[in-house]
Amino acid sequence: MNTPLVLIIGRPNVGKSTLFNRLTKSTTAIVDDVSGVTRDRIYGDVEWNGKYFRVIDTGGYVPDSEDLFETAIREQIEIALDECDATLFIVDGRIGMTPIDKEIANILRRSSKLSYLLVNKSDTPGFETNKADFYSLGLEHVYDVSALNGRNLGNLLDDLMNHLSFADELENETRLRLAIIGKPNVGKSSLVNALVGYDRSIVTNIPGTTRDSIDSILKYYGQEIVLVDTAGLRKKTKIKENVEFFSNVRTYKALWNSDVAVLLLDSNLGVEHQDQKIIQEAVRRRKGLILAVNKWDLIEKETNTAKKYEDEIREKIGSVDYAPIIFISALTKQRIFKLVEIAKKVHEERHKRIPTNELNETLLPIIQNTPPPASPTGKEVKIKYITQVGEHYPIFLFFANEHRYIPEHYKRFLEKMIRKHFGFEGVPMTLSFKEK
Repeated sequence: MNTPLVLIIGRPNVGKSTLFNRLTKSTTAIVDDVSGVTRDRIYGDVEWNGKYFRVIDTGGYVPDSEDLFETAIREQIEIALDECDATLFIVDGRIGMTPIDKEIANILRRSSKLSYLLVNKSDTPGFETNKADFYSLGLEHVYDVSALNGRNLGNLLDDLMNHLSFADELENETRLRLAIIGKPNVGKSSLVNALVGYDRSIVTNIPGTTRDSIDSILKYYGQEIVLVDTAGLRKKTKIKENVEFFSNVRTYKALWNSDVAVLLLDSNLGVEHQDQKIIQEAVRRRKGLILAVNKWDLIEKETNTAKKYEDEIREKIGSVDYAPIIFISALTKQRIFKLVEIAKKVHEERHKRIPTNELNETLLPIIQNTPPPASPTGKEVKIKYITQVGEHYPIFLFFANEHRYIPEHYKRFLEKMIRKHFGFEGVPMTLSFKEK
């Protein structure tokens, strides 16, 4: 589903993270009075009146260097407008208008994208007059709000929801939507080009140079596969933080819009911190997942090189040990079509249904032999019945008494048993427990 993407923008310390936390009902962002303290890559889901959009907090992505500060903010807003469906532009109502606010407003006015100006820190109706000054910025939608106590945010969200386009679930889309994702410069464009057979993007050695943003269609033995665009940034950027931040935004957008994600790793670097975050997001969104180690042609091989390499990766990815790992070279096209075969298989596994009688006949005897530990009161915990639900990815319902006392390690054991007997390679699953 193409969920609208809304970016929170503005100079540091105007309350971007506080707004993000209130909208997403989370405390994920670090909130501090030190300017530019938001350091983690922050995005979340917002639900309002039964509809969802995604919000990204761009807070804190500015360099420490004073002379680069304005360039960074300007660049950030311009790239943000390419990536999102709407922006929430926050200013500080108590401090009043600053030159950077005017600069941001100029960029927003020139853009065709939907923008809302939020005069923040208007905690009571008495602060309403603060917003009068900001009308001179020439933006149509102006709200005096308090991110801290939620004042006026309901009106803002009502208005925003009326203006956003919500695409219905792609009900008729039966084609596999495959995203090639990974850090900048691991060879995503080279792999897409090798698969579709022509240069659809400019490939250079500078991270984030891919210019276009179009899904490609791969014709594979008469079958159409949609390669979801994961191109780098279309705008040239001087600021390292901006390259990194918006490369991540594009990665997550592609991941959200796909069925199966291929996480491309550089054979010289292995699994790094950013890769692990992408893996976590793929699992959280219950997307099919494959790890493809690119540039394998550059690695000197011994007898067990691939095996050792795979063991190292599996150690780093921990509980995501069900993701297949393949060694490829986008340059020499080594195993790239084997990768497509694996992606097709993972897609099928994601939609596989196990009959209820088969689930119970297979798993209940195993559960009887290795039952869950007793509840704190000493009561026996019994799992009585199992069934599979969920249209888009596998969800297994376990009916049991005292189910709230089933520990995490036992849930992992149950997942391992499902995978051992029924497969689901590359597919995250959900185990849900209900009172029998």
